Amino acid sequence: MSIKAKWLNKVKWDEYGLVPVIAQEVGSNDVLMFAWMNRDALERTVESGEAVYWSRSRKKLWHKGEESGHIQKVHEIRLDCDEDVVLLRVEQAGEIACHTGRHSCFFQKFEGVVGDGDWNSVDPVLVDPATIYK
Repeated sequence: MSIKAKWLNKVKWDEYGLVPVIAQEVGSNDVLMFAWMNRDALERTVESGEAVYWSRSRKKLWHKGEESGHIQKVHEIRLDCDEDVVLLRVEQAGEIACHTGRHSCFFQKFEGVVGDGDWNSVDPVLVDPATIYK
């Protein structure tokens, strides 16, 4: 077994050949986004040093920032204890990871315990998405 196959085979891929991936910002430790990778995406991420994901809706590889310029430079890749979730520690270009123009995709907070019982946006839009995606 080659070195390449060994590290890729350690990942427990789901029945579709995918693994969930969490992107976390180096420095702030903010969770920026959640996505999926297949073997090719993880291999390309390692080779390029930039995050490459698998788009389930478009059924193709997606180099983060290919349209927006908001690439993710990978500093570290970790595998969880069950070997079925990947954590990318990244430097986020332009400070925008979300297609809504926000820093993180996790901008909605449930205000049910002491609030109004609904999901509310708690992070601002930094850049109008219409100016990012043409």
